[in-house]
Amino acid sequence: MRIGIFSDSYKPYISGVVISIENTVRELKEMGHEVYIFAPRYPEATEDEPGIFRFRSFRSPTNNDFSVAIPISLKMGSIIKGLDLDLIHVHSPFLLGRLGAVQARRMGIPLVFTYHTLYEQYVHYVPLQQDLTRRLTVQITRYFCNQCDTVITPTSKVKQILDDYGVKSPIEVLPTGIDLDRFKNGDRQWLRKKFGLSQGDKVLLFVGRLSKEKNLEFLIRAFTRIAGLPDVYLVLVAQGPEEDALKELVRDLGLGDRVIFAGRMVDDDLVNSYYGADLFVFPSVTETQGLVVVEAMATGLPVVALDAFGVSEMVDNGINGILTDHDLECFSSAVITLLRDEQMWKQMSENALKKAELLSAPVITSQLVEIYQRLINSKKRHRKAVEG
Repeated sequence: MRIGIFSDSYKPYISGVVISIENTVRELKEMGHEVYIFAPRYPEATEDEPGIFRFRSFRSPTNNDFSVAIPISLKMGSIIKGLDLDLIHVHSPFLLGRLGAVQARRMGIPLVFTYHTLYEQYVHYVPLQQDLTRRLTVQITRYFCNQCDTVITPTSKVKQILDDYGVKSPIEVLPTGIDLDRFKNGDRQWLRKKFGLSQGDKVLLFVGRLSKEKNLEFLIRAFTRIAGLPDVYLVLVAQGPEEDALKELVRDLGLGDRVIFAGRMVDDDLVNSYYGADLFVFPSVTETQGLVVVEAMATGLPVVALDAFGVSEMVDNGINGILTDHDLECFSSAVITLLRDEQMWKQMSENALKKAELLSAPVITSQLVEIYQRLINSKKRHRKAVEG
């Protein structure tokens, strides 16, 4: 199978979408499929492995880490045609996603779209007319989804959202798989040594971005209640546009060095951060899945998260973590309960590992390939019927 993947975000940018694509591409190649990626160009991305085609881009005015592709290339049409693709899988309804959709129609091959992001939850990045922008975003999403042969959502709750939008294309629920081998081993002392924490200290960990949609002001305010326990620290493995504002909030609340801004981490440092924590805390209300939640569970971390959208299907309440209402007292009480109850923590840790096994990249990618093959076969049958 020859697969084209079009995405408005790709490495070196780090996000759940990028990790999802990386995991999927790796597994597809190991299964013997050919994969070609179409993505923005980044100044720091000087070398690429074979099969990646980069578009000229510019820095996003609202997120300096992110490059916005210019989906125009005089050569790209002939390049894509020469690849003789069997299917195109897009990961955005904008820019390169739309380019992928156009190419799929021209070639008469199936178009798959993974709906990773609740785009209407990000309109705070638009300075004016946010209500109008939200409505337009829903209309764009609905229109684009209805041009696709199949739409993939990571959870059934997100599928319901698209149903409510009026999406009529077939929708398949398929979570993003993770590379379990990457999270099998880690240094439990690395994080504590790096930030001068003792063995007896308790570490709450958040991994993600320091942005409004991650709801980190809520987490920090909840921590003011948790910090009544001695020797508890909150470590934020993240960077983003809200960093200065959140640091100011920490100072205003008198939390001092109890909240550690660790910056962005990748590879072994990220894995070691998970292993060095006692609990994963996740306040976001905009996730379609929450890939970092699954990564945390793959290292045996119980999770305390808000009961919202996709995360609620990743965390089984009372089994591998605790889901709470969007309430400071509920959230902080759940954290304190897990920190104090060693037996509950141990049972949830074991269950977290079991849940992560169900979401391994090989298992999920095999299911994705079945979807691909079904669409390709259907398109071939339709073409034969038309040709008579």
